[in-house]
Amino acid sequence: MKSLTRTRCVGGSLMVTIPSEIVKEKSIKEGELIEINVEKVKKSYFGSFKGIGSLTAEDKFKGQLE
Repeated sequence: MKSLTRTRCVGGSLMVTIPSEIVKEKSIKEGELIEINVEKVKKSYFGSFKGIGSLTAEDKFKGQLE
């Protein structure tokens, strides 16, 4: 089962919280040893440049032919 969660700083370490749905499904108890897989989520820049307009064929080659 996959889930997204944010890291938090506790002392000099980072901590993550396991969502309750996963805890219930996997019957995880406090103090148990578990294995986790850590991957950073790539940030989506979709919609970051609103109002810039579409690129044209001239824009594609601008700066390369000069």
